[in-house]
Amino acid sequence: MADFSAERPCRILSLDGGGAKGFYTLGVLREIEGMVKSRLHEKFDLIFGTSTGAIIAALLALGKSVKDISDLYEDNVPKVMKKKKRMSKSAALKKLGDDVFTDAMFTDMKTGVGIVTTRWVIERPMIFKTSVEQAHGRKGTFSPGFGVKVSDAVQASCSAYPFFERKTVKTDMGDLIELIDGGYCANNPTLYAISEAIMALKLSPEHLRVVSCGVGVYPSPKQSWFGTTKWAQKLPSVQLLQKTLEINTQSMDQLRHVLYQHVPTVRISDTFEQPEMATDLFEHNCTKLNILRQRGRESFAKAETDLKRILL
Repeated sequence: MADFSAERPCRILSLDGGGAKGFYTLGVLREIEGMVKSRLHEKFDLIFGTSTGAIIAALLALGKSVKDISDLYEDNVPKVMKKKKRMSKSAALKKLGDDVFTDAMFTDMKTGVGIVTTRWVIERPMIFKTSVEQAHGRKGTFSPGFGVKVSDAVQASCSAYPFFERKTVKTDMGDLIELIDGGYCANNPTLYAISEAIMALKLSPEHLRVVSCGVGVYPSPKQSWFGTTKWAQKLPSVQLLQKTLEINTQSMDQLRHVLYQHVPTVRISDTFEQPEMATDLFEHNCTKLNILRQRGRESFAKAETDLKRILL
């Protein structure tokens, strides 16, 4: 990590979970990339991501442009989300992760990263990181990403059980750890990222600048949206998962504001109340996903002045 100051602050990017609604995030990020005129790993010193935010965070940190990631989402996310069975969804996610990340390791990251997952058995977060400087303890045995492939860590962060299977990873210490979606502990990982910068990296709050990007808030789809298939029977469970993640998101942001209101932060995640905007994390209608991306770009426009203040 560099030596940070008020003149050269540590810039943090935090990306929420939200499944297919990550298209909104990509709309925001495409505009930010255009504004700073560089790939985002060159602008941000630390990128945290949960679930769909973990996919985007990892790809950004590996040097991909937002357009590259957006094209990847267009080609693949609807295919994963339209799968109905848990096993099929997980298999499609695994294939996508392995195809995209191949054998990439956390040592390949071009900037600091935090990929948020949840331990199934002990019900605690597990965050995959790039640098020993990010460790809160056990620095003597630290290894980037616990020695786990980026693909496996990202898959774990996206495994929204029970709609996806739980993901088991093997660390370089030989531990087998069963993981589920990071959204269960921090769907909005901004608080984790700021805490890491202050507590682990030992940075002063005034030396931080934070961009926290959500996926937007939308009305829930009606049952008719799912048709008369068996998937319609799962609608209450989907809505419960959606509500759980949204409560987590808002709670984490409220706590961030209470604890770190003195840290300059721009939070982008607008609420859309129009019935035609109804969607959830399993959206696979390409027209709707394109609209979400457009809404993200519009949300950027509303925050552009504040973003320029902390990024330029």
